[in-house]
Amino acid sequence: MAITKRFQNLDVKKQQRILNAALKEFAENDYEQASTNRIVQNAGIGKGMLFYYFKNKKELYHYLIDYSCDIIIHEYLDRINPDESDFIERMKQIVRIKMKCYAENPEVFHFTGTFALMDEPDLPPSLQKRYEELLHLGYSKMYANIDTSLFRDDVPVEKTIQIIRWFMEGYENDLKDRLKDQKLTSVNFDPYWEEFFQYMNILKTIFYKREGDEM
Repeated sequence: MAITKRFQNLDVKKQQRILNAALKEFAENDYEQASTNRIVQNAGIGKGMLFYYFKNKKELYHYLIDYSCDIIIHEYLDRINPDESDFIERMKQIVRIKMKCYAENPEVFHFTGTFALMDEPDLPPSLQKRYEELLHLGYSKMYANIDTSLFRDDVPVEKTIQIIRWFMEGYENDLKDRLKDQKLTSVNFDPYWEEFFQYMNILKTIFYKREGDEM
């Protein structure tokens, strides 16, 4: 994704170093404990350069939220096909797209993960609205137009969907742990997808109607 005009005329690699260092710092520390000194040290720049582009720590923090929303929307959520009405098939699609985006932008996901856990993020109204729209879009991409008639009649659909989501989250976390020390952009994910799809097909066998069952 192209960096915004805020970094106009600055080398792209240096732009990304600044953003990655800042995302990492805020992900590993809460807002109050985050240090701009550590950010500039890890980015390999002078403090004057950081404050040339951002007048203070709060403006930098707000920029990171806006930047992360852009990444998640354009490189993750927009790539999900909502026309797939089979919930498990859609979840397969979602995990593949999400893991690809994560492999390319791990700092963004670490940052948004910690930010999402905050009870009441202190955001300006425009950014709060954008964040809420992101959550709404994510929910819609996951659940809109799902064909619930595929599920067995003797299982509660909402609880079944939650079980499938728990499995997905558990698999994602396990996969991240297994790949922790590897450069994710160079990993061959095919064996992991084959394993993941096998598990998802087991869930289909458990929770979906069998062929020939009354729909």
